[in-house]
Amino acid sequence: QVQLVESGGGLVQPGGSLRLSCAASGFTLDYYAIGWFRQVSGKEREGVSCISSDGSTEYVDSVKGRFTISRDNAKNTVYLQMNSLKPDDAAVYYCATQLWTYPCGRLLTHGMDYWGKGTLVTVSS
Repeated sequence: QVQLVESGGGLVQPGGSLRLSCAASGFTLDYYAIGWFRQVSGKEREGVSCISSDGSTEYVDSVKGRFTISRDNAKNTVYLQMNSLKPDDAAVYYCATQLWTYPCGRLLTHGMDYWGKGTLVTVSS
């Protein structure tokens, strides 16, 4: 059974940093793409970043240069390092995955098959 558990959210001041973690169980990351999505109440979900099974990465333009996605296959965990956070980055962040051995970029638009419950990121002074 595929399970994803996000952690690492919290309150941070503008300009600060957070690292989100997504612990995966019930499968191994080797043949799966993992993505981070975010959603603000009343707005559409947005794909933020993803990492493909071959390690290639994609980012939405608004976070390029500030966010970094990485994976640790030994720990079956994916991370999202978020630096220079802005108030617009505040949202519930969800980790998602799909069996996928192609570049993951299109999944940021179309979504993925399995989702975690999310972790809240608040950016405020």
